[in-house]
Amino acid sequence: MSVPSEAAEYPGSTIGLPETGRGSLASWWARIAALVLDWGASMIVASFLFGPGVLRDGGWRAWMILAVFFVQSAVLTALTGSTFGQLLARIGVRRLDGRPLGWIRALARTTMICLVLPTVVIGAERRALNDLVLDSVVVNLR
Repeated sequence: MSVPSEAAEYPGSTIGLPETGRGSLASWWARIAALVLDWGASMIVASFLFGPGVLRDGGWRAWMILAVFFVQSAVLTALTGSTFGQLLARIGVRRLDGRPLGWIRALARTTMICLVLPTVVIGAERRALNDLVLDSVVVNLR
């Protein structure tokens, strides 16, 4: 029995995701909100750890927000499948085969996000270059 072509035309259909609900493709709004929350939290933590100079000074302090962002993103993604912001937005990252990302992919994905370009190069099914390379997808957790 073949599936009508109209039934398979929602975002995520070509990679086997449900149309709505848990495991469906996360929206752009949820992904952007999660990134803003992650960056804001990283600014707060970096300011607490390294002083308010991280927001205005140059030199090594200028990189501390990115360093905190990298650590929290990589560790939380490896352990929970979501960053701090993604947990609040109720989205997460998983491999296409449904397994958790694991440490190597979490580190690689976070590195590519910090490099920015792989994150803004968008392919099919709302998947950035980093997700295409790592065979991962951002999905709804609810």
